[in-house]
Amino acid sequence: MPLSRLAALHGVATSYSPSPGRTVPATDTAVVAALAALGVDASTPDAVRAALAAREAETRDRLLPPTVVCWGGRPPDALSALPEGTRLRITTEQGETRAEAGQLPPGVHALHATAPDGRTADVHLVVAPDRLPTPPGRSYGLLVQLYSLLSRRSWGMGDLGDLAELTAWAGRALGAGFIQVNPLHAAVPGTPTDPSPYRPSSRRFPDPVHLRIEDIPEFAYVDDRDRLRALLERAGRLRASVLDKDALIDRDAVWELKREALELIREVPLGPGRRAAYADFLAEEGEALEDHVTWCALAEVHGPEWQRWPVGLRDPRSPQTARARRELMDRVDFHSRLAWLTDAQLATAQRSARDAGMPVGLVHDLAVGVHPGGADAWAQQEYYAAGMSVGAPPDAFNARGQDWGLPPWRPDRLAASGYAPYRHLLRALFRYTGALRIDHVMGLFRLWWIPQGQPPTEGTYVRYDAEAMLAVLTLEASRAGALVIGEDLGTVEPGVRETLQERGVLGTSVLWFERDWEGDGRPLPPERWRADCLATATTHDLPPTASRLTGDHVELRGRLGLLTGALADERAAASAETGEWLAFFARLGLLRGSGSAVSEEAEIQAVHRFLLRTPARMVGIWLPDAVGDRRPQNLPGTWDQYPNWRLPVADAAGRPMTLEELAASPRLHALLDVVRARAGDVRAPAGEDGGGRPRR
Repeated sequence: MPLSRLAALHGVATSYSPSPGRTVPATDTAVVAALAALGVDASTPDAVRAALAAREAETRDRLLPPTVVCWGGRPPDALSALPEGTRLRITTEQGETRAEAGQLPPGVHALHATAPDGRTADVHLVVAPDRLPTPPGRSYGLLVQLYSLLSRRSWGMGDLGDLAELTAWAGRALGAGFIQVNPLHAAVPGTPTDPSPYRPSSRRFPDPVHLRIEDIPEFAYVDDRDRLRALLERAGRLRASVLDKDALIDRDAVWELKREALELIREVPLGPGRRAAYADFLAEEGEALEDHVTWCALAEVHGPEWQRWPVGLRDPRSPQTARARRELMDRVDFHSRLAWLTDAQLATAQRSARDAGMPVGLVHDLAVGVHPGGADAWAQQEYYAAGMSVGAPPDAFNARGQDWGLPPWRPDRLAASGYAPYRHLLRALFRYTGALRIDHVMGLFRLWWIPQGQPPTEGTYVRYDAEAMLAVLTLEASRAGALVIGEDLGTVEPGVRETLQERGVLGTSVLWFERDWEGDGRPLPPERWRADCLATATTHDLPPTASRLTGDHVELRGRLGLLTGALADERAAASAETGEWLAFFARLGLLRGSGSAVSEEAEIQAVHRFLLRTPARMVGIWLPDAVGDRRPQNLPGTWDQYPNWRLPVADAAGRPMTLEELAASPRLHALLDVVRARAGDVRAPAGEDGGGRPRR
């Protein structure tokens, strides 16, 4: 069929397999819409035939694809298919010129090919190491949503000062190897601001709401001390409302105070050294920063959705935008200063982690996409597929599918640019992290595109050049000496996990999902877990461990009308699942006592003993689990029915706990003592096999 052939040539799927042995066709409407977003007209049979002929001719006549990958310095396979006698000229990043592709230094080089018949090609040559850096031994660490971690010094939500304090304490006092946090990307401003860290305005730049105001050097020299004192008092009341009065974290209120303080701080002249450092930052970030802060300045005037701005301002390269940038230069400089200050405090937090002896340090989180009205979508709009949104098809857990409201990158434009926006994004994030977690890492291979205005069922998969995406990721991570963790939970197409493992990308394994799905469906014995992963008991999208063990998560979903079955049935199923795991822990000798004699705290300790029994290279402890917090940070399927992304870390009774209280918590230290006792042991104890039975 011509439409199917045309779609295949552009990486657009005409069907998908939600489960083994089952194939679901994509609608022609979805396929045509995806092709249109890629600049291909398939609206009529004649248009399909014309587009197909053009694509086949282009593919036939093309010497090389726009981006070619070279692993480990070896000549890429694509070059071996060139006509005999083709001449090559390679200009490396370092400015050297070569006539062959062997033993090139890592980087993205320019390759010019001339065939004997006169055809030429100018392409990008990505030279990457074969694998990502290997974790430096086995380590365990803490997982936390930074906004939820308030100290007695933060202004109503956790900040980068708290993060630096946490890394210093966890590394020195607990022996932790890493701290994983939520995405700290810049949010879309507005009232109310979307609190989700997974729908940012920009993934390229962090959000200044995370700044610790008092740690900015110019803070000490603000002239208007009375006004500053008043701000500090208001910040104290905001902090107390969260910690002592059961108020939710109010990001907008925090930002209102911090923005006012930052306006005062900006009036303090920078010293010569600080000014030179700021100038270096501006020069290094270049056009990307200029675009981001221009969007921020324009959003203050015209609102946060650039599609509603005056027509001339919707183009970042237009004369109208250049004129507006000059007119708003004061605000442009203000937002540039905030980006610089935030970057510096992030770097300080990572240095604090390394100084505390952490082999990894901070693990930052890369969201899968950006808000369609935000800074990245405005500045890089040629790289985004207009009229499309990223989501997930229907599956066993969500019969309606999911629409995340994020515009996808166009794979063709990425390839033509040598993956420039992707490279620059990674390079920026790797500056201040020891590891990067990539949300929905399957998106390096394919994404579910949904035409805007259509339900998720009307989408289809669009494929990316996974080899090139992985090569760029491996290149930038290796340059930074950083690890990469892929969030590969849920439905994953065959071969993806194997390819990621081959390149050194660690997976994510969550205890409750690790069952023998190809066998009896029972809990997977620890020795059968994969080693190349971050193993955890839960995530920010799942119930805390105490909630799962007590069944509170079922009751919560029942109160909110989120259950798909009867409450009694769901409660019984959850209890049976938990009971099966607890019985398994008892057989392994990880859980002492039985029945009501076993406390919830002892059960949580058994969960983590089990995680340390697996060969996982990294073991993550959800920080709220350490104090018995039962409230999820995010409850998928809800919006205003539940306070997603607005809860502080709390104890088992729901009382918010400060960082200082966490550091002194006997319950936390008891759990960490259990973890530290086994942290270096990746095997079953001597004398036992993987099932906890004496060896013969």
